Amino acid sequence: MSQPIAICPFWPSAFPQTSFASQNKTCNNSPSLCSRAYNNVTHLGAHDSPFVRDQSTGFSTSGNQYYNSTVQLSAGVRLLSAQIHPFTSTSGQQEWHLCHTSCDLLDVGTLSDWLSEIKTWMDQNPNEVVTVLIVNDGASNSDLDSNFRAANITSYAYSPPTSATVPAEWPTLNTLITSGKRLMTFIAYQEPSSNTTTPYLMNEFTYIFENPFDVTQANNFTCTANRPSSVNGQTSKALQGNMMPLMNHFLDTQQIFNIETPNADAAPITNGMNGTGNLRDAVATCATDYNNKAPTFILVDFFNVGPAISTVDKLNGVASPVGRAAVSTSSALPSNSGPRGLVINTAGLGLSVLVAVFMAFGTFLL
Repeated sequence: MSQPIAICPFWPSAFPQTSFASQNKTCNNSPSLCSRAYNNVTHLGAHDSPFVRDQSTGFSTSGNQYYNSTVQLSAGVRLLSAQIHPFTSTSGQQEWHLCHTSCDLLDVGTLSDWLSEIKTWMDQNPNEVVTVLIVNDGASNSDLDSNFRAANITSYAYSPPTSATVPAEWPTLNTLITSGKRLMTFIAYQEPSSNTTTPYLMNEFTYIFENPFDVTQANNFTCTANRPSSVNGQTSKALQGNMMPLMNHFLDTQQIFNIETPNADAAPITNGMNGTGNLRDAVATCATDYNNKAPTFILVDFFNVGPAISTVDKLNGVASPVGRAAVSTSSALPSNSGPRGLVINTAGLGLSVLVAVFMAFGTFLL
């Protein structure tokens, strides 16, 4: 990454400010965000959201978060990423489970159950726009749709007017909330040409570009477009195509056998505002690279540490968030990840170090 610059030019907000008629309504915890376009807001993301590091997983070193998806949402996270893998049930049926690398290693249950958890939270929080990013290990659009329907969450799902072009500006948060279509769903990887019946399952790399994600040294973060391959190393091309920037900002540590696991020890700096590789300076650098506009999405591990939400609030110009639950900013391991936590199936687990994965285009983050 190039030399960090002062964040001040981009704060209190890195986005153009617009007014909203009714200051009584809040959107994503703030009245000021209601009139902002979806792509004109920075959304804090929990990387590998359902994989928690607490008692339920034996404090697995592969866990990317300390608190479950419900707590993440209540605390201000608005992008939840997860990965799915095929699983054969005892009855011989193929299911789609949230697993790290292999369902024999760490399995937190079915995709539909996780989506049901998100749906329950959205039912209780009607003024919030939520984004889900699913890293897909071979599920068809029909497979995915079945899980979304089983969770009864499709009524919330937004469908773009067309998948042929990328909009320069998306609907405002208030428009999405008023329409009831406030769940934005992106899939990596999906073949867009085959998606004719489930347009709400948006191909991530039609609309979003990402910087590199496999970083083990705090001075190696970069803002350069990495995925999809069509814009690799060509950030200007991605921006000219109206693609939304997703900024991966999490650090891994290399274990024996070249296994990489989330670096929890570095999280206070990685998600903070000071020190090598801190989030504040990284965002300022990326905002410069992205034509003086902050990333649309920022994806972090251990979201509560730092806390990362402080940087995102400053980018959005939110000084006094409304209706947000407070969580500890400590990096100490909690005994429980919070209410409505998922039950972890670790039967047969014999590894002390698990592999953390984020896969797209068949590439795994270990």
